Amino acid sequence: MSATTLTVATCNAMNLALPQRVFYPNQEVYSEHEYQRKIDWLGERFAMLAADLMMVQEVWDERALKAAVTRSHMRRAEVLVPGAEVDGQQSGTPLVGLVSRLDVLSVETPTDLPSAFQIEVPGLGRLQTFSRPPLLARVRMKHGQTVTVVGVHLKSKRAKFLRDEDGEPLEDRDDPEVATLANLRSLMIRGAEAASVRALLLPILERQEEPVILLGDCNDSPQSVTTQLMAATSEVAYNRRARATALFNAWDAQGEAALKRDVAYSHIHQGWPELLDQIFVSEEFLPQSRFSLGDVRRVDAFNDHLHAGHSRHTSDHGLVRAVIRVNTPD
Repeated sequence: MSATTLTVATCNAMNLALPQRVFYPNQEVYSEHEYQRKIDWLGERFAMLAADLMMVQEVWDERALKAAVTRSHMRRAEVLVPGAEVDGQQSGTPLVGLVSRLDVLSVETPTDLPSAFQIEVPGLGRLQTFSRPPLLARVRMKHGQTVTVVGVHLKSKRAKFLRDEDGEPLEDRDDPEVATLANLRSLMIRGAEAASVRALLLPILERQEEPVILLGDCNDSPQSVTTQLMAATSEVAYNRRARATALFNAWDAQGEAALKRDVAYSHIHQGWPELLDQIFVSEEFLPQSRFSLGDVRRVDAFNDHLHAGHSRHTSDHGLVRAVIRVNTPD
């Protein structure tokens, strides 16, 4: 049996917006010079990744992502940022974008949480929508194999303090009890979003008609409760039947011949390295599975820029890439 490779990557672009567009009230807009530097930097990274498919988080303007892809000289790349306005006037929240050199068969960006996971958040009321909608796409490789890919950007760990309509604080941030409640709100939101992604994925995983890849900024570690709400990998240790609907961390799924790193991280917070940007695969990319269609050959985190100090024209996240071998008919 012959094989081909599928290269996927995830990149948090950190506020990718057009010049002069207001993305957050407390942050300065990009000048034309700053914008060009950011597009250059992203273009160089995209070219280095050479991915067949990439999920990009924190995209405010589709035109900005298209400009970065153009700068990378990627051939035959389709760029989609569902919900982004082309005139630079979209407001509210950054979105997840898709860059694909594979045929895109369908794209879906659900905004509402499934009713079962619409929870009551203290001080905020009923949580009904994703803070940043996930992007679900079906793509087809050259030899005909279809894959479902899911891009996510879950709620960050940043404490969720209450504000009025003008964005002014309503709580005393120096009060430890208030701060604890604000952190709980963030955890509840991220948990509800993760559970909702799981609910969206379950019908796809249960059908076992095609492999699934989940990638993006999970804003927590691979073994955290919120990440495992989506992946459910821990269930496999107690129930082998759970393998059919589990998602496996690509770092752990690498073959024996792969170059594994002792430490992998994609973000540094107050001096602590964390792996927030992750890639998960369904059992079709585990060589030991009876449903195996291939295997993960290697995973890399590109994070050297994180040690150069904060800069608006780069990103505060590393880029993560996985190379997957896919079996093809002879």
